[in-house]
Amino acid sequence: VQCLPAPNITCRDHLGIEKVFTGREVGFYKAIECRNVNGYSYKVAVALSLFLGWLGADRFYLGYPALGLLKFCTVGFCGIGSLIDFILISMQIVGPSDGSSYIIDYYGARLTRLSITNATFRKMQTYP
Repeated sequence: VQCLPAPNITCRDHLGIEKVFTGREVGFYKAIECRNVNGYSYKVAVALSLFLGWLGADRFYLGYPALGLLKFCTVGFCGIGSLIDFILISMQIVGPSDGSSYIIDYYGARLTRLSITNATFRKMQTYP
């Protein structure tokens, strides 16, 4: 994807050369990963968890019938399990059981998980 900086933005590259962008030239390219979706909507999952979570409807919808039945029989673990599931689904920690992603608007509430590994590089901030 081509990324175009806003007009009159001044950027300094890794060599220290400053450039003022007009808004029409490409500043950099960014690779965007494709997300596999199978029809599970994020909005529907959150709504089911909020309103019918105590019946296990959210877990049935996401493809977890055993947990859905357990929540149904225990009335959402007396409400505590429903609240925990609502938080987990809202934060996108619990997703569809087939490993696919939710259907979310392009500029929707998608969360990005950050992780630190041995390959992580931390650049110290420099002051001009």
